[in-house]
Amino acid sequence: MGNYVEFKNISKAFADGLALDNVSFRADGGEVCALLGENGAGKSTLLKILSGAHRASSGEYSINGEKVVFGSPNEAIRYGISVIYQERQLVGDLTVTENVFMEDLYRNKLGVVDFKKSHGEMKELIDLFRMPFSPQDKVNTLSVAHQQMVEIMKAYRRNSTVIAFDEPTAALSDPEIDVLFSLIEKFKQEGKVILYVSHRMNEIFRITDKIIILKDGCFVDEVRTADAVEDELVLKMVGRSIGDVFSTLSRNDEYGEVVLEAKCLQNQYVKDVSFTLRKGEVLSFAGLVGAGRSETVRAIFGADRLDAGEILIDGKIKRIKNPRSAICAGIGLCPEDRKEQGLVLERSIGENLTIPILRDLAQLGVIRRRSERRLVNQAVGRQRIKTNSVDKVVMELSGGNQQKVILGRWLLANLKVLILDEPTKGIDVGTKAEIYQMICDLAKMGLGVIFISSELPEVVNVSDRVIVMREGRISGELKREELSEERILRLAMRER
Repeated sequence: MGNYVEFKNISKAFADGLALDNVSFRADGGEVCALLGENGAGKSTLLKILSGAHRASSGEYSINGEKVVFGSPNEAIRYGISVIYQERQLVGDLTVTENVFMEDLYRNKLGVVDFKKSHGEMKELIDLFRMPFSPQDKVNTLSVAHQQMVEIMKAYRRNSTVIAFDEPTAALSDPEIDVLFSLIEKFKQEGKVILYVSHRMNEIFRITDKIIILKDGCFVDEVRTADAVEDELVLKMVGRSIGDVFSTLSRNDEYGEVVLEAKCLQNQYVKDVSFTLRKGEVLSFAGLVGAGRSETVRAIFGADRLDAGEILIDGKIKRIKNPRSAICAGIGLCPEDRKEQGLVLERSIGENLTIPILRDLAQLGVIRRRSERRLVNQAVGRQRIKTNSVDKVVMELSGGNQQKVILGRWLLANLKVLILDEPTKGIDVGTKAEIYQMICDLAKMGLGVIFISSELPEVVNVSDRVIVMREGRISGELKREELSEERILRLAMRER
């Protein structure tokens, strides 16, 4: 009999309720088993129990028939289990080799680390993954996508029996996804057990063999991928028919005056970038990974330094040296990496919501708690953040609800421009539909919205205008009536 993992009646209770409720299923080696469900369905909790990061409240699970209980992730790793989370488990100041090998660096007879041998094996791994960085590069100098590939390399080198992926492609470009999928195919041929969490339906149908559907912490159904129908899967995981999420969008067709103008922006990442944004307009930035989209908006928000160029708000030049000055100028940013750059994970929902308006809430240096509470409760209701308390720690929320916290934060501020960098990354189809409408509603409120997404259907269906970038420069611009995925890709790849 080959490798397998079996979960029996797994439940996990937290202070605010059940995250998992009596979940049972089996995943066999030589197959890719998808875990499908909305944010908060219990997928990540299940993986954390498997990895030893959480203990199940009841129930049990076994590997190849042997019941196991891990007291820590290290125990699970030693047993042969690797979990690759969407949030990366890396040490930024260490090299690629040091992160991948960690406590397993080669040593000579005297116990001294043999970096030459360690770097040599790391170079072979990098070549296998077809990555452009070197073993000696520090992880914090790599892009988010390349950091994710380093995370995957760690699991690959361990030669684990069970490998679980939690939204592994959220930060990857198509060539990197192809590399990952070829490795997963290799794992299948070797008989490994592969659990795969993704909200991207095309990936589910492309790479998985079986689908386990979870909803609200409960097992809903088990379906062979070959027999699955997308609309039926969505109905089971969401509990309602989503249909075409774009067809029901209530769009804004009226734009005001120019609210933001960027003139000849220049730094080490972007070259001579100029554009305008009108009140009530959704302006998208498209392009391949590394094209300069995030770098452009980071420069506008003061997160990256500008070497040259001007930023005007309502026709007036603003000297934006840092995010605080950007916020004062009326600019807000929901960053691509919400956990690292957008949230204070150890603090409550309420505290995260009011970060940009604390000065407005203070009287003689003391926060007016009653006013703060009222605004927080309004934001939670308006954004439909799923929680039983505004005092809940943000770290305990699902990815979709964390993103809603960031959106709610900026709606409390007096903004003129809101920048959304990959706001639907790692978010389920139901919550995506909510966020699309939120974007349109923001535009209707008169905000200028800048939207960045790597998913071209989103760009085509949500945008009023699209600026396409390539290698840090603008390669073209398309109006709403001109938009198509093909045209965007041609400009992104400079195909004429």
